[in-house]
Amino acid sequence: MKKKYYLTMLAVIMSMGLSMAQAQNPECMTNLSIYAEHAKVKNYDAAYEPWKMVYESCPDINKANFSYGEKILSHKVKNSSGTDKDGYIQDLMSLYDNSLKYFPNKFSKAGVAIDKALLMYDNKMASDEQLYTMLDKAFKEDKKNFKNPKALYLYFSSLVDLHSANKKDLQEVFDIYDDVTEKVGEENKKLKDVVNKLLPKDSLGTLTSKEKRQLKAATINSKSYGKIAGSIDSKLGALADCGNLIPLYEKSYEAKKGDVSWVKRAVGRMFSKECTDDPLFSKMVELQAELDPSADVYLYLGTLKQKSGDSKGAIADFNKAVELETDSYKKSNILYKIATTVRRSSKSQAKNYALKAINANSSQGKAYLLIANLYATSANDCGTTPFEKRAIYWKAADMARKAGRVDPSLSGRASQSASSYDAKAPTKEMIFSSGMAGKTVSFSCWVGGSVKVPSL
Repeated sequence: MKKKYYLTMLAVIMSMGLSMAQAQNPECMTNLSIYAEHAKVKNYDAAYEPWKMVYESCPDINKANFSYGEKILSHKVKNSSGTDKDGYIQDLMSLYDNSLKYFPNKFSKAGVAIDKALLMYDNKMASDEQLYTMLDKAFKEDKKNFKNPKALYLYFSSLVDLHSANKKDLQEVFDIYDDVTEKVGEENKKLKDVVNKLLPKDSLGTLTSKEKRQLKAATINSKSYGKIAGSIDSKLGALADCGNLIPLYEKSYEAKKGDVSWVKRAVGRMFSKECTDDPLFSKMVELQAELDPSADVYLYLGTLKQKSGDSKGAIADFNKAVELETDSYKKSNILYKIATTVRRSSKSQAKNYALKAINANSSQGKAYLLIANLYATSANDCGTTPFEKRAIYWKAADMARKAGRVDPSLSGRASQSASSYDAKAPTKEMIFSSGMAGKTVSFSCWVGGSVKVPSL
């Protein structure tokens, strides 16, 4: 009977994931409960001693040792100085390593490396070279879990600083820029998908409490990725100007011309930086057409034909690009690129392609911003009176606001644009003196449609 009881207890202990040593130490369970209650209300000083006892005696008793432990030690680091602070920092570094040791299925290699790198960065404990080495290793070994926006920026920023110190080549800067921006795009796409799935229910007021939390989190995180994407582009700055790109690609052409990935990235970067007038762009587009005759190639070929005055041929290539792309997200991006390419020759055509981009991907906020700009730059063509001409800015502002709603990563830029357009729209004094309050202004120009004048 005793043997049966012993085996039953052993099974229970093993099912709880506890070691025999821990099971024989009831203090661990008691202190775990004590520090967890303190940590829940952010009383980290009171949580420290019971947490420390559990962490040192029973490190693998519960994941809370590490999730709450990080918060407790971070609090200690923030509120201490001198040797005490240094000690807490080292304890936190050790905790990050041990989290992966004791709970490998709950923590990731990239997550641990990021936590350590950011801790070192925030406390000025590492050089650019050390930070870049740590983050580069984490990114390449565990890209899937490398999601922290701040870490993505630091990864790229430290590399640019190393290049400025003549320690890294420009080609490596471009390679990592592509990798990082691609990762930002991938993660932000997931968030935008969540936002656009829940927005219709939000407008109807039918979101569950769980969905409200999901929408809020996705919106906040998407905004963070948007800010980081802008910071990464700013950090790259003039390094990606045509004056740097063309010589670099000419120098590498013979050695890299068989590398499909290099060719596609090079052509894409020259296109985005409008280096399309240089003969190297045509040469590289032809090379990409041989190596990978994908949808992008026809976008580039269409651009070249448009520059040469062959509008009909350009449109045919643009449409071919859209036809070849089967992924709706990528198709939307191509349609948006086409819209930006044809805007100089035809605003109405640019709007049509922008709308197609939105139809392909409802979270294509850049397309809404483009349409807003097309409206705003048509003010003088869309009305006979100053009031009618300025009324177009209401329509532009509305489009800009839509951009921020469907793509939170653009919310800052969208809000700024909307405010700028609103400032150019008729003032309250103009609305009052015109007698147009609450009435509708129709547009007979290419914009079409109408806008309702605000009531006073």
